[in-house]
Amino acid sequence: MSSSLVLRSTFSRSLVHRLAARSVTHARYATSEATQFKYVPGGPIIQGTVNDPTTFPPPSRSHGSYHWSFERLLSAGLVPLTAAAFFTTGSNYPVIDGLLGVTLVMHSHIGFDSCLVDYLHPRKFPVLGKVATWTLRTATVATLVGLYQFNTNDIGLTELIARVWTA
Repeated sequence: MSSSLVLRSTFSRSLVHRLAARSVTHARYATSEATQFKYVPGGPIIQGTVNDPTTFPPPSRSHGSYHWSFERLLSAGLVPLTAAAFFTTGSNYPVIDGLLGVTLVMHSHIGFDSCLVDYLHPRKFPVLGKVATWTLRTATVATLVGLYQFNTNDIGLTELIARVWTA
């Protein structure tokens, strides 16, 4: 009741009548336009838009709980691998250099891929999502090649970390 008193006191009658006439006109035109679409309880559903239900991928054993378990094992495995890299030198243990380089890049790739899947969904961004995904894949392969070259032809990853730490 108090809101109607406030509206009566703040708006002039002519403005209220114009707004009411406009809403009736919009309702009349909206019903004439809506007759060309079939009414569906729960709201209009127009095919080919974001109203379409999402398609579910086919079931795959390698992409369900095993995928999640692999991510967790990779993350948990980085802790002792990083500790081992700090306690050893890279020139004596090149296997640790290789494992640390591959696991760090895979861990980063999985994290960035999850961000792309969540925020650049192919239904909403059909071109940008694919471009970003292929850019991530290319950057991951280039990083792996660069780390391989660095570990085999130069001082290695753990030796680099040790030198930067003591510098």
